[in-house]
Amino acid sequence: MTDTLDPSPTVPAVAPGTKAGAPKQLARSLGVVGGTLLTLSCVTPASSLFVIVPELFSSLGTYTAMAIAIGSLLCVAVAFCYSELGTLIPSAGGEYAMVGTLAGRFTGWLVFIQSLIVVMIVPSLIAIGTADYLAPIVDIPPGIAGAAVMIAATVAGLLDLRANAWITGVFLVLEVIACAVVSFLGFAHSERGVSSLLHGAVGDGSGGSGTVGLAAVLAAMGTALFVTQGFSTAIYLSEELENPRRNVARTVLWTLGLSVVIILVPVAAVTMGAPDLDSLTAGNISELVTGWSGTALGTFVSLCIALAIINAGIVMVIQNSRVLYASGRDKAWPEPANRAFGTLNRFSAPWISTLAVGIPGAVLCFVPQDLLTNITGVAVAALYLLVAVAALFSRRGRHGDAPAWRQPLWPVLPIALIVVLGYVLTQLDHAALAWTGGITVVASLYWVLYLRPRQNTRWVITLPEDQQV
Repeated sequence: MTDTLDPSPTVPAVAPGTKAGAPKQLARSLGVVGGTLLTLSCVTPASSLFVIVPELFSSLGTYTAMAIAIGSLLCVAVAFCYSELGTLIPSAGGEYAMVGTLAGRFTGWLVFIQSLIVVMIVPSLIAIGTADYLAPIVDIPPGIAGAAVMIAATVAGLLDLRANAWITGVFLVLEVIACAVVSFLGFAHSERGVSSLLHGAVGDGSGGSGTVGLAAVLAAMGTALFVTQGFSTAIYLSEELENPRRNVARTVLWTLGLSVVIILVPVAAVTMGAPDLDSLTAGNISELVTGWSGTALGTFVSLCIALAIINAGIVMVIQNSRVLYASGRDKAWPEPANRAFGTLNRFSAPWISTLAVGIPGAVLCFVPQDLLTNITGVAVAALYLLVAVAALFSRRGRHGDAPAWRQPLWPVLPIALIVVLGYVLTQLDHAALAWTGGITVVASLYWVLYLRPRQNTRWVITLPEDQQV
């Protein structure tokens, strides 16, 4: 099924996907199952649970599950926007291709910058957590362990996508087993009832407790959104999904639903099963498992988590290299960089783009984890807000008649998202806001000075040929 996408007046006609002399296109080799395995692996539920969620426990205590639940509800509306826009604009460029085609090229550029911040930081942030869970076997500094994971993931990212789908699928099974074990042990050793999830309390380090208000939940919402963030990977894989106008939405929604369950159930179990509030606030889930069950099972869970982090690294490098590949194809850079990012190897993998993601990612493993987490939270919130803005343009002109999955309650949900996420941004860490804002300003100057004067030959958003008429 094909259709003609009618560009807005500020966007030049979509460039042909593959003509004589042009780079090869990505191969359509993934169905819904393979795409969901890769996408769910990018959410990497175990890595989110064991690396990101402990930061929420430290600041929110028993309110952690509530924060993730609120973030998940927001993500449902976000997933609806992604599903509709992703079936209208099935491009490896992901958010920037969708937003740039529908809401204008500069808006698409701003989205690209936010997504680039996310894709460059998140793999490193997850990889840093490897050291904690290899500790039962070997003691490795976090930066070195993270860098090693990033290098291994980069090598795997150079291989065939279908092979990686099966590799990550096997690792994903281990992730789910680890999350299930934590859930079972937590509920089996419950120290407090379900009502504790609705009352904010944290340990004070001396056996006492403190209270947590809803203001703290809002301040942590960037991290809460980040916990399930990877469901958007389906958009980046849309040029490699069979029948993307049908399968993108299915993959996005299935992935979000599964990831919420896999993450939220163990969080509730840990909250109820931690022996005291100090243990809960410490957020060391591996130690809690060891206390509930003994050293052997605790070591098994730790190793499953380490494998989950490696799995996440592989999938994130695959996803993120597609973003750079698409930006080169769409002429975002000087020509030598465009050619390099668009080069595919014998496995149809964008190998230079893969290296450009993996090597800096290894370096970022030596940056403080808190700063990386906060910057990512800001970028994710800004990214979702801009996608919601683009969703308001998804049914004008020819786009309204194009065959695509359509979200319910349009335009109410996009408008609500814009309002809520705009407020959330004002509540996030000021240093992270400054870093993200500074990067965005520099990128805007690049747009004004380089891209905009060359708008006929630069930043020309491209759709694959099989999705054009």
